[in-house]
Amino acid sequence: MTFWLTAMLVWVAAGARVGRVLVKPATTARVAIVIAVSAVALAATVAIPDVGLAVDNLLPDGLRSGMLSDGVVVAAWLLFTTATSVVASAAWPVVSRRNLRQIALAIYAVGAVAAATTLAWTHVVGWVIVALGGLFIVVTGLRNLDWTALGRGIAIYTAGTAVVAVMAALEIRRAAIDAPRAEPGVADWGWPTWQIASLLIAFGAVWIVIELWVRARLLLRRIELLHRVLVKRFPEVVAHEQGGTSTQLKASDRVAQIMDALYLQSGGGVEIVSAGDPPTSVTQRADRVARWARNPLGDVVVDARWIAPPEGVSPRGWVNAIAQAFDTTAREQQKTPTAADAQR
Repeated sequence: MTFWLTAMLVWVAAGARVGRVLVKPATTARVAIVIAVSAVALAATVAIPDVGLAVDNLLPDGLRSGMLSDGVVVAAWLLFTTATSVVASAAWPVVSRRNLRQIALAIYAVGAVAAATTLAWTHVVGWVIVALGGLFIVVTGLRNLDWTALGRGIAIYTAGTAVVAVMAALEIRRAAIDAPRAEPGVADWGWPTWQIASLLIAFGAVWIVIELWVRARLLLRRIELLHRVLVKRFPEVVAHEQGGTSTQLKASDRVAQIMDALYLQSGGGVEIVSAGDPPTSVTQRADRVARWARNPLGDVVVDARWIAPPEGVSPRGWVNAIAQAFDTTAREQQKTPTAADAQR
């Protein structure tokens, strides 16, 4: 069951990358990622024992177990390494957008020759190219790691590629000692590790999409109360919200609506002397704006200077900070007894 589940998840990741190419310009690097993840999905599918046995029996008289299916798996991993090497090449300073396409064509040509040699002669050639290409990809990935959504995706993808490189080296060693092949319909010796590598590569390829979606969902949940209160006061900030809008666009729209409502509530940009200058502390500033947003007729005075995002803080981060302070003030008011409660 895990064989089919792994293949399905990798094919889903490949489909997600195809969708990303359809909605954004199909650059050389984006197309290469689609090819790479699709190649991993093909390798994961053909490596399923039942599928591999069916591939070996495509010809009328059939083939010896692993004769064709193993070659297809090696060629698929070779295609993955080739396509990912194109993406890795784009990360080096000596490569520009102008010559990336020519470099990509040269890399694909080398990969095609290696794949043909692998299928027609020996699998060792393919595994050697996979090991060397994997080493190049891992070095490039380590040079471009950073603590961002893209950087975390690169780290996961690089980890999966490192596993592929190690497994390719082990396949070369097995070929050198003439290790026996797996029996017909039986999983290969390293398939659990290949599953892990396939899933790491698949999740790394779509990590940025997953993380941005999760962050958008969390933001929508945090700003829900603040958005509901302000939109009820100023319904004109909501021009038209379609139900089919993506989660990320919906979160961006609601952030903009909250900022517009706060701006309208402050008097449309009027500066109030009694408001004073905003503090440098984001927490203190957000707490005061939140108290003013909850009760604009109270003692707290705020103007447009307070509403504008602090230096170095994005509108999303600023609205998120206000929303958290807004929820805190709401809980404090619920805990504070009223005059009527005190008389009781």
